[in-house]
Amino acid sequence: MKTVRIIGVPEHFNLPWHLAIEEGAFEERGINLEWTEVPEGTGRMSEMLKKNDTDLAIILTEGIVKSITEGNAVKIIQEYIASPLLWGIHADAKSSFTSLNDLKGTTAAISRYGSGSHLMSYVQATEMGWDTKNLKFELVNNLDGAVEGLSSGNADYFMWERFTTKPLVDSGVFKHLGNCPTPWPCFVLVGTDSFLKENEGLLNHILEIINMYTVEFKQIPSIDATLANRYHQKLEDIQEWLQLTEWSQKQLPESTLIKVQQTLMELNLIEKELPVSQILK
Repeated sequence: MKTVRIIGVPEHFNLPWHLAIEEGAFEERGINLEWTEVPEGTGRMSEMLKKNDTDLAIILTEGIVKSITEGNAVKIIQEYIASPLLWGIHADAKSSFTSLNDLKGTTAAISRYGSGSHLMSYVQATEMGWDTKNLKFELVNNLDGAVEGLSSGNADYFMWERFTTKPLVDSGVFKHLGNCPTPWPCFVLVGTDSFLKENEGLLNHILEIINMYTVEFKQIPSIDATLANRYHQKLEDIQEWLQLTEWSQKQLPESTLIKVQQTLMELNLIEKELPVSQILK
């Protein structure tokens, strides 16, 4: 058995991986796929890839592109989710904020610098016509930290995947002020250069398995109920999320990668654009 380490967020997007592991699909090919949950998100996962603490990751497109331009020796293997991520914009339920306009000049809670919650706050500010030079941030590490940060007043708003945070809205912890979809496909599968160089055959087996699971994922009987139960979501929310979400079995289009880099450059979030061949496997 060959052990392969993979990391991802503890969110419903990644259930196909868990089903494949639980059903022994990787073991049948002689692969011990070790999945580790990283609730802190993309910034933390980028660090783990850089330190060789993992071989593969399911990670946000914009976050890993930024990290690669900064020297992280990683390649995008393929697109994983072809649809945008719907970022919910949240404030503490007891706060006086009632609209997105109220958030101008306030402090955003972010999990880490370079994370999706950090990068998307720039996209959101630009859409609102705010000067991004005035953005202020409070590091909160993860969703639990965001709850604490907003309730204590150390931060004013928090951007996170809309459906993951919906239970906190329903229970009266957060109020939901609006959404900001990513302008590109949201999640990609990436690997470290060292792993990819030595494990071409192994990677092909992994791709065959996960692509088989994702292409049929929505057709699994009662998959909506399974997701709702496992991720403590309302059935109607999961059904809405499933309608919005498309899994991919192909490489990220070059035109998409160019758009991501151009956007990050325009927002002064990266210092240089790299040739496509240095980012895509």
